[in-house]
Order: sequence, then structure tokens, then C-alpha cells
Amino acid sequence: LDIEEAVCEIVENGKLAVERFNETEPGSYDAILMDVQMPVLNGYEATKQIRSLARADAQTIPIIAMTANAFAEDVKDAIHAGMNAHVSKPVDMEALKETIHRFVRKQEE
Repeated sequence: LDIEEAVCEIVENGKLAVERFNETEPGSYDAILMDVQMPVLNGYEATKQIRSLARADAQTIPIIAMTANAFAEDVKDAIHAGMNAHVSKPVDMEALKETIHRFVRKQEE
């Protein structure tokens, strides 16, 4: 897994994130980096909707919260919403890489 060669797909809001994920074949994405404060549907609600989809990878795809809020309560809210991890902004790229590697490797095993 080489994160520097990662291919990213960006959507403008949480509703589009849910729709895009749901429109693809299971296994199309390795992970979702979910901004918590998005318009239309925030990251917590988008994560809950993704987790409730009736598809093979909805429960297992790593969803990583991306937010400027780094308090313990924010981490707890992210996990409660169904996210796997929390990375605070401004993003420390080494921490982000380590987090992605940790969860994507689990899926590949």
C-alpha cells in the first residue's frame, strides 16, 4: 500500500458521499476519509447512512473522521457514529498515513 499513489475521489457534501459509495460495486474503495463538518449531511450522519446500507462492505469499509475538533468528546462521537478512527486538522500526514495503513491492511488480511 503506497498512499502517495492513492487515487482519491472528492464529493462536495455528505449526501453525495453516501450516494457515490452506494452507486459503486462493493470493494471499489479501500477507505473513506470523512470530513465531519460537511454541508447537506454532516460526516456523522453520512457515516451512519453508509453503515446502514445493505451491501457487503458497508459495515467493513474503514471510515476515518477528518475534523478540526480534537477533543475526547469528538473522538467518541466519531466512533459512536460508526467511524473507525479520528484524524484532526490540520492534518499530520504521517499520522494520516499510519491510520490508513492500519485499517486498510486489516481489510486485506
